[in-house]
Amino acid sequence: MGRPAKPRVDTVYPPRAMRCDRAAAYLDMSEASFLRLVADGDFPSGVAIKGMVMWDRFELDAAFENFKDKRTAKRNSVAAALGIDDD
Repeated sequence: MGRPAKPRVDTVYPPRAMRCDRAAAYLDMSEASFLRLVADGDFPSGVAIKGMVMWDRFELDAAFENFKDKRTAKRNSVAAALGIDDD
């Protein structure tokens, strides 16, 4: 009997730090769209580590949550303006 195969790291969980291509893939978007969102300040800048630029998964998650919060705030403000109760 041989040794059991090691699971692929990328199938178990996303890494904490990701290069641009993986950060974009993590968010299911193109690198160009990801970098545009970074340049616009909608997503965090990467962290330079010995010549590599890495993005923190937790910061990406928080930035994504901010988009969801903005969407909810817009919907709630319109509902409030129209006098509609969201509850």
